Amino acid sequence: MEVVRKAFYLVHLITSSLFCLYLCCINKYILALQCTDHLYISFSDLLPLDILSQVIPTDGSPVNGLRLIQEQGARGLRITALTPAFTFPASHFFISCDIFPEEFSVVLTLKAAMLVPKKNEYIVTLMEDGSDTVILGLRYSPSKFHFLFVTKEGQEIVKNRVTFRDVSLGDNHWHTVVLAVSGNHVSLTIDCSMPLEMVLDQPFPSNVNTRGSRFIIGSRRRWKGMYTGLLRQLVLVPGSDASSKICPSTNPRLATLSIPQILADIPVKPMDNEVLKYPYEAAMKVTLGSNLPCTKNESGQLWFDTLRHGLYLCDSQEWITMLQASKRLDYVQEYQNLITNSETLDIETFVIPSVGLFIATANRKSQPGSGIYKWTDGSFKPYQNLTTYQAQAWKHFTIGKKIFLAVANFEKNEKNMEFSVIYKWSPQKMKFVLYQRLKTNSARDMEAFQINGETFLAIANHRQGDNHNIDSAIYKWNPRTRLFETNQTIPTSGAYDWEFFTIGLYSFLVVANTFNGTSTRIHSHIYIWLGGSFRLFQSILTFGATDWEVFQLGERIFLAVANSQSYDLETNSYAISSTIYELNITAQMFVPFQDIPTYSAVDWEFFTVGDDNFLVVANSFDGTSFSVKSIIYRWQGYEGFVAAHQLPTFGCTDWEVFNTPTGSYLMYSSAKEPVSKVLKLKTY
Repeated sequence: MEVVRKAFYLVHLITSSLFCLYLCCINKYILALQCTDHLYISFSDLLPLDILSQVIPTDGSPVNGLRLIQEQGARGLRITALTPAFTFPASHFFISCDIFPEEFSVVLTLKAAMLVPKKNEYIVTLMEDGSDTVILGLRYSPSKFHFLFVTKEGQEIVKNRVTFRDVSLGDNHWHTVVLAVSGNHVSLTIDCSMPLEMVLDQPFPSNVNTRGSRFIIGSRRRWKGMYTGLLRQLVLVPGSDASSKICPSTNPRLATLSIPQILADIPVKPMDNEVLKYPYEAAMKVTLGSNLPCTKNESGQLWFDTLRHGLYLCDSQEWITMLQASKRLDYVQEYQNLITNSETLDIETFVIPSVGLFIATANRKSQPGSGIYKWTDGSFKPYQNLTTYQAQAWKHFTIGKKIFLAVANFEKNEKNMEFSVIYKWSPQKMKFVLYQRLKTNSARDMEAFQINGETFLAIANHRQGDNHNIDSAIYKWNPRTRLFETNQTIPTSGAYDWEFFTIGLYSFLVVANTFNGTSTRIHSHIYIWLGGSFRLFQSILTFGATDWEVFQLGERIFLAVANSQSYDLETNSYAISSTIYELNITAQMFVPFQDIPTYSAVDWEFFTVGDDNFLVVANSFDGTSFSVKSIIYRWQGYEGFVAAHQLPTFGCTDWEVFNTPTGSYLMYSSAKEPVSKVLKLKTY
């Protein structure tokens, strides 16, 4: 009886004068019933409307002007011509009525090309037949994403554009984007990250009529603005924010709601013939030879090295190994003794595209300062000197196309002022030039990182006078002023190192606290990024911690700390274990995994050779001598890390690994002599 009563009540509403708006059906599913007294009856089982499936034959037969491409492990469609095949009437979706839903989402997965400034490309449009008016559309430019729609004010048609700024989709990588529209609110979610939200002056119209209009994929019926990238997913979802349907995802760049079957399947051979079921092409060609350059011109090119029997991919800076006969580390050979300006505390390796491989050494003396060296003819040669003040560390990073190199200075300059300095690479002068000074206090380290497309710089302030318990600072890049500005300060105790890492969608920053004024037996802290700032996640007891190194083995995540000294009012020891911690997913914390005996350890470096994984520790002092052997440990599975090679070092403070076309190398710096050594990894 209750069901019958509600049915009669609904009939009464429909036939009464209160009921005034519309009933719309899409694919025979009711979208909404809306009355002037704001009664809504909504249905959550609405099917996603796959736009791409409307232009792809179900039997996989070829379509003129449409190419099937596989890049970066996923398939997509590329439009190469303007043909009616990439359009279809809106009535395919809007069967029972012609009104476009006022609440909806568009889910798209694309691999967009890099565009020149001021150029736009249209991803999808809804247009009237015989008119150039875009009723609704999506387009992107080098740093923006636009949502276009029209409204009617009387007889006048008003064009509206909602622009999301600082959105970089044109980077030749796959991205999944969800645009959600509801009333006055429009949000944009990229790769399951935090959504960007905008509030409209007027809500999205409820009377957008689609009668006599067509969906057009990849253009607005013109060659100008035609989409040149790859499309994998293009779905209209009426009545909801679809981001919750696909996020979180283990692969957020390729998060899937609905894609054509031809893009989901791996090409297979039917039982009755030897041809592929679907047309398929690779977008790359393989070049044979040896010692090929890797610049922007070769970006995305495959190279087969006939000498090393390996297949490599150019990322515009270096050749990335795709397939190679597995190598094993045999022994380590002394390769180059690099004479430095003075004792060296740190080495930073980096590549400048189209210029070459460089290192920056953090040297103790201010004159001639710290050195920058370039790899030339198989060895490092002096390239540039920069005035520094007992430099502790260098950090190379990029913001867009700009290349920066920042130094942490430990002492005051000639004017009794204490600054750490950021230098910027000048393509015209072909050298680094002064860009910005940051006030610091005996800075030990710098760490540059990005969160949600924004660039940050963390500085480890070690002490102010005799006070080690001071704030370290995190700076944020301001795109408007093009400078770093203070974003957050964090209390630290003799801070020595920052290490940034991510786990899934979460970002972390861990500090190595060394000394609190009386003891080195203090806690170092891991912070997690939440709500626009770093908050304490976990505290770990350390002993004069000087370095953190994060690395991953399969699905397991590790964090290694270098303990340098156990000191308090009663004890003073340099022979102390350093600890490797492993992330316990269930407990949501890092737990001890392995203790390794070290001697005033000041650095860990993780590297791989073939299928083997290694950790090398910088042992600097055993209590009586700086001539201490640093150890390379090999990952042995159940046994953990096992000592594999013992390397004689003198006051070792840092290890770096780098690769060139001629092989792989280790390099260490010495805080006790003006010589840094390059060692070659000999393999078999």
